[in-house]
Order: sequence, then C-alpha cells, then structure tokens
Amino acid sequence: QVQLVESGGGLVQGGGSLRLSCAASGRTFSGYAMGWFRQPPGKERELVATISGSGLTAYYADSVKGRFTISRDNTLNTVYQQMNSLKPEDTAVYYCAADRNRIALGTSTTDWGQGTQVTVSS
Repeated sequence: QVQLVESGGGLVQGGGSLRLSCAASGRTFSGYAMGWFRQPPGKERELVATISGSGLTAYYADSVKGRFTISRDNTLNTVYQQMNSLKPEDTAVYYCAADRNRIALGTSTTDWGQGTQVTVSS
C-alpha cells in the first residue's frame, strides 16, 4: 500500500494550464503503475491517464489526448499531470491512483489520493 498526496489544483480560465503533482510514500514507487482519474460534478469517476512503473508507457483518454501529459520522477516518488488548453468540461476532482498492475488501476486493489479540485471557467 502507498499513501498518495495530490497538489496543484485550482481555478483557471479556459485555455489555461495547470500541473498536478502526486507525491507517494514508500520505497518501491517504481514498482507501481500510476494514474490520474477525475470525477466531474454529478458524474462517475473516469480514467484520465496512466503511466507504467518505468515511465515508458502512457495511456490517455480520448477526451484529453494531445492536451494532457502524464509523467513521473521515480527519484522523487512523484507523478505529474500537465494539463494544457483546459476546457470547462475538464472541471472535476482529480485523483491520483497507484496499483502494482497497470491494468488493475481503478479497481479494488488501487490506492487513492484524497483528490484535488480543478475548476475551469469559461
């Protein structure tokens, strides 16, 4: 199990940028696939992006492809999400997630952060 703490959320105008960070505890950070999920108001939580333990493989939801970039620094036990060209529909609580199995991200074996609010104004 890992403890995750997100930061970097806030209010931004449409077209703007934010960078989310997620700091993880533990000494085996590189052994975990990481992901970002989000939950828009009144909707279910959805997958945004994932990255493998090595950082070599990333996946993006179609809705953010070309605008968001997930990355990680295994020396700092931190995963990032750079969000550019933000839209009002990106407004959500963003959650960091960790799982030893990238395919299992979002399931019962996943560890979650507390979430950080991102609000994009039109």
